[in-house]
Amino acid sequence: MDASSLDDLQWDDRFLRELPTDPDRSNHSRQVYGAVASLVAPTAVGNPIIRSVSTELASTMGLTDAILASSGAAAVFGGNALATGMRPYAACYGGHQFGNWAGQLGDGRAMTLGELVVDERQRFEVQLKGAGPTPYSRHADGRAVLRSSIREFLCSEAMHHLGVPTTRALTLVTTGDDVIRDMFYNGNAAPEPGAIVSRVAESFIRFGSFQIHAARNDIETLKALTTFTIEHHFPELGPFSKDAVLALIREVAERTARLMADWMRVGFVHGVMNTDNMSILGLTIDYGPYGWIDNYDPDWTPNTTDAGMRRYRFGLQPQIGGWNVVRLAEALYPLVDDMEAVQEAIGVYEPAWASASDAMIAQKMGLEGHTGDADQQLWLDLTGLLQRAETDMTLFFRGLANVTAESADPFECVSESFYTAPADSLRSAWRVWLVRYLSRVAKDERTDAERKVAMDAVNPWFVLRNYLAQEAIELAEAGDFSRVEALLDASRTPYVDQSDQNHFGQKRPDWARTKPGCSMLSCSS
Repeated sequence: MDASSLDDLQWDDRFLRELPTDPDRSNHSRQVYGAVASLVAPTAVGNPIIRSVSTELASTMGLTDAILASSGAAAVFGGNALATGMRPYAACYGGHQFGNWAGQLGDGRAMTLGELVVDERQRFEVQLKGAGPTPYSRHADGRAVLRSSIREFLCSEAMHHLGVPTTRALTLVTTGDDVIRDMFYNGNAAPEPGAIVSRVAESFIRFGSFQIHAARNDIETLKALTTFTIEHHFPELGPFSKDAVLALIREVAERTARLMADWMRVGFVHGVMNTDNMSILGLTIDYGPYGWIDNYDPDWTPNTTDAGMRRYRFGLQPQIGGWNVVRLAEALYPLVDDMEAVQEAIGVYEPAWASASDAMIAQKMGLEGHTGDADQQLWLDLTGLLQRAETDMTLFFRGLANVTAESADPFECVSESFYTAPADSLRSAWRVWLVRYLSRVAKDERTDAERKVAMDAVNPWFVLRNYLAQEAIELAEAGDFSRVEALLDASRTPYVDQSDQNHFGQKRPDWARTKPGCSMLSCSS
């Protein structure tokens, strides 16, 4: 018989069954020792309403329209009920925040409901973000506001359809309750509509999940978590052993390097690459003050908290990814106790990043392959030109795909990507570069048409620009979720020109240059 409700599905709690959990069942802020998680329960809300659903993800999870339309779905995904088999918990982890060890952090406003078992090969960990306080909430309320929930919901799905490894978002639920937030930490706290996102991944285990136990010299729990991780998420590495741990470090390093290349390819800036926000599976995780590059600027960060140091700026993300891998390796070191072997495992990151970066560069420029120093110099000269005047990264590469030797003026193919008309000297520099570019692509066997197809497959037409998300947020706060649905729909085919949604494929308007939510964002949610 087909399932008609969430109660009819199989929910597993193996994370709790197989690993040490917090014996204290009270829900108050505290330090939690010798445990990977604490049992919690969502705090009920006034009027949970499902506002949007990722239908593709729901289908993959076996969640039919009937299940999602059932009276219990909004209650479960809004935190007012649990389905049979769910045992919610908040995970314990630590992390380096902006380069400094922060100690215990943990799921302060997220809680896992359980793992949905589809079959013996497919499991989905389902979390609620914004469902109330946990022992890791410190002085916070564990809630989330609509604006941050819309951003996480939309960006999770946008990144997936861009082909970037990511956690997913299943539902966006409004709670009917207001949440008090000081958006820019400037003393102007105000009520905002509350919301909950149900987010989904194979696992939400982070670098910081291992760090907290290593920092406390709790080797027993560290070993138990590592054994669990290898057994269930990296079974190809074999049973737990010194060699398996080293192989785990190498695998995570490679996945992280590839993830950084994907972020750079599409112009995504995470904004808060703390080690507690780094997935052991190489997924993009924890969508907070992220942003999308409009004009190409390696020094740009969307995070107001990082505005001075710019540690997590666009151009530094690959280096920070490597730094974070070293922190993970340090945490796992007690299980290996071999400095030379661990250093060798860490050393995988740099060549993995170099290889992923070379491939990304070739793909973005439409080359059949990266051939070495000459191609690298062509790229460096290109990025230098992109910075000499405000140049829209997304529009530029879509335009570059149209450049051919037959173009009357190749510069005209990319001229729409500039925020202000370039001076004559810059136009001349661009024309010189475009001649070099055409000379290079002529060495490949691809036709111009084949090159355009290849370039359009990796250089998106649509990205979730901050101002687009902000427009959707403002409409939703007024009760209109149509723009959320429109952006969700546009994200499904980001590499296809969407003539019926031209607004979504345009440069950032000038009014959005300094508008809150469009230029800089805070961690407040």
